[in-house]
Amino acid sequence: MQKQLLRLPQVRKIVPYSRSEIYRLISLGQFPRQIRLGARAVAWDADEVQAWVQSRIDPRKAA
Repeated sequence: MQKQLLRLPQVRKIVPYSRSEIYRLISLGQFPRQIRLGARAVAWDADEVQAWVQSRIDPRKAA
């Protein structure tokens, strides 16, 4: 099965953070790391981004 990859504009539609905030969270280990596609292109695994979103929703349900 082929992984679905998301470019930054697609990630930002799912996670309404600025580019700099996404990269800050990555540097803190709080957001999935990007996958390098080439010299100037990166993408994110769609499943990892969705799992991250779900991890933010689940604690709210428990409260």
